[in-house]
Amino acid sequence: EMQLVESGGGAVQSGGSLRLSCEASGHMGSRYCMAWFRRVPGSGREGVAGIDSDGITNYADSVKGRFTISQDKARSTVYLQMNSLKPEDTAMYYCAAVATTSPGVCLLWETLFGFWGQGIQVIVSS
Repeated sequence: EMQLVESGGGAVQSGGSLRLSCEASGHMGSRYCMAWFRRVPGSGREGVAGIDSDGITNYADSVKGRFTISQDKARSTVYLQMNSLKPEDTAMYYCAAVATTSPGVCLLWETLFGFWGQGIQVIVSS
């Protein structure tokens, strides 16, 4: 069974940067999507960024140009580099994964993903 462990969260001032890491363990196969979601209290999880096994990336409009998702296959780790952080980026961030059968953009739909990390807090103060 796939397990996902997030790290790298914390508190930062507006305009600052953080890098989240998600280390995956367990077998998922050669084709997959991995993504980052976030949730603020009282809301559902919002898709932030996704990357497939070929390196094709996808971003929410709210983070384009500020966040970058990448992967290190040798380390089974996906990263989310977050720059120019804003107070509205404050949320619990979750790593998610799903095995796929064909290449293409990872749709950032919560219901598509079967494996989830525990979540990690990001706080951006103004």
